[in-house]
Amino acid sequence: MSIELPPLPFADDALEPHMSAHTLALHHDKHQAGYVAKLNALIENGPLAALPLEQVINASEDDLARKDIYNNAAQVWNHTFFWNSLSPGGSNKPDGALAAAIDKDFGSLAAFKEAFTKMAVGAFGSGWIWLVSEAGKLGIIKTSNAETPVGSHRVPLATLDVWEHAYYVDYENRRPDYVAAFLDKLINWDFAARNLEKAQAI
Repeated sequence: MSIELPPLPFADDALEPHMSAHTLALHHDKHQAGYVAKLNALIENGPLAALPLEQVINASEDDLARKDIYNNAAQVWNHTFFWNSLSPGGSNKPDGALAAAIDKDFGSLAAFKEAFTKMAVGAFGSGWIWLVSEAGKLGIIKTSNAETPVGSHRVPLATLDVWEHAYYVDYENRRPDYVAAFLDKLINWDFAARNLEKAQAI
């Protein structure tokens, strides 16, 4: 069994003007596709070749000899989760249980956005910013490079890719504008709400 590149959950131009079709073509069709190809080459004919992606991540995470496998597998998973964290005309506000949890754990939606923005803009180097559920409470975490919450005690609800290739074509060095576009125009609150339901069911 080989790992496949999942299709985008929307058309290439569906996120314009906040994220261009050109960025998505490069990011999904080149960057993520490259991780898929390299991962399959690394696990071909080996003991991990028959495993689903999340099991490949868990089996390679703490094994230095499999660091390249982990990095590529985690990046495939992270990117797929990122695409699903985006929505054309993303909902303006969360509602229901997610809205209540944000108010409880951050004080307000505005306070959540402020905290998320501070972490995303201040993140040094490459990585990911995650809204997570941990022990029944929402939080914001950063993971560096390919690091992922998969297999941890944290359940990811939504994520933002802060590697430069995610935004440089559209925003150049203006990461704050990219973060604002994500929070105000693109974040898929419905996806985050479904993930919160799963977290609460564990």
